[in-house]
Amino acid sequence: MAARDKRKADENNIMGKIVSLSKRRGFVFQSSEIYDGLNSCWDYGPIGVELKRNVKNAWWDYMISRRNDIVGIDCSILMSPKVWEASGHLKNFTDPLVDCKECKKRWRQDKLEDPTKCPDCGGELTEARQFNLMFKTFMGPVEDAGSVVYMRPETAQGIFVNFKNVQTSSRMKPPFGIGQIGKSFRNEITPGNFVFRTREFEQMEMEFFVPPAEDEKWYKYWIETRKQWYLQNGINPNHLRIREHEKSELAHYAKACSDVEFLYPWGWDELEGIANRTDFDLKTHQEHSGKDMTYFDEQTKEHYTPYVIEPAAGADRATLAFLLDAYDEETVAEGDTRVVLHFHPNIAPIKVAIFPLMKKDGLPEIAHKIEEDLREYWATFYDESGAIGRRYRRQDEIGTPFCITVDYDTKENNTVTLRYRDSMEQIRVNVDDLFETIRKEIKNYKPSFKN
Repeated sequence: MAARDKRKADENNIMGKIVSLSKRRGFVFQSSEIYDGLNSCWDYGPIGVELKRNVKNAWWDYMISRRNDIVGIDCSILMSPKVWEASGHLKNFTDPLVDCKECKKRWRQDKLEDPTKCPDCGGELTEARQFNLMFKTFMGPVEDAGSVVYMRPETAQGIFVNFKNVQTSSRMKPPFGIGQIGKSFRNEITPGNFVFRTREFEQMEMEFFVPPAEDEKWYKYWIETRKQWYLQNGINPNHLRIREHEKSELAHYAKACSDVEFLYPWGWDELEGIANRTDFDLKTHQEHSGKDMTYFDEQTKEHYTPYVIEPAAGADRATLAFLLDAYDEETVAEGDTRVVLHFHPNIAPIKVAIFPLMKKDGLPEIAHKIEEDLREYWATFYDESGAIGRRYRRQDEIGTPFCITVDYDTKENNTVTLRYRDSMEQIRVNVDDLFETIRKEIKNYKPSFKN
């Protein structure tokens, strides 16, 4: 397996290469591109949608399917405006906005090194004003104050308002969790860095409800557990760290918060946040709705409001991190460089590609049959166009871990060439043993890193 040296001398150009590769190979396209695009909005192409879906599936499998203490939910994007009033979003979900008096550009004041000068032209900035990040729309035919609703800025509130419904119907007892994956919307002032910060995005959030006395134990547990998920799926440990928030950074509802940070090309930045939200959410919804949001402990015969530990990850940010960490340029021979994505097989968009060596002599028929058989288990790709080396390179660029070539020996002895993406090693495997061979390789896969 070829080792990876991630941060090279051309590091500053890595995002340009990723954006170019994403368009060329069908990962991500600019939204509405034929109309000059829409700022900060992106469309996932045929390969990108598979990558992102695999990231979400890996999260769901790890966080919900394989556990007996977490269940799933899928809440509506539109909710009663009273939810956002109770949660504090209408009042507190704001960023400080400043305008340049010269070039008229807008900036988030808290992200500026000098809050008095425009970072572009050096012009004088206006006084800061608070800008609410929620998208407002109207429900029904009349656009007036009584029909205002908001597109949710987070998926968490849908979980909180359904706490009693889920707890009662599933008969769960604290500590237990409720998770969901879904779209959220934030009218960001300064979106950017490709899909890192966008106005429409997907979140993978879980709210873990615990007895108040156990909050610190579970907070530490989920920090380590979430870090391990990224490592298990191929993120370089040298590009991952945990950063505890300072008291001044904490949201109004949080007792503590830590970020899982990734080393992006522009530096360390948030990949996921794990927060101890205390009992703020359930208590405030109980206060505003008048509905009981406590849990009755049958053993102690006491009512209490559970504390909540929240691991909240962005599906788009995670997809970008996996894409960045997988990208490599390798010199395979003098004057020959290949671009390769070293995805962990768990998240690779295509697991196996199948090629007939020639378009004749019955080789395509054999290759199609192998592809159909393996497609029952993994995402596959069939390609009979171009030289075999060129076909390998195309699969390297989208991160396909295994390629199978059907040649004339296949007709003689029922064996094919199995080629490994990382090492480019090629071995002969009997067609009848392909599934088990690939299954074992995926199960035992271990990424290799230089730095």
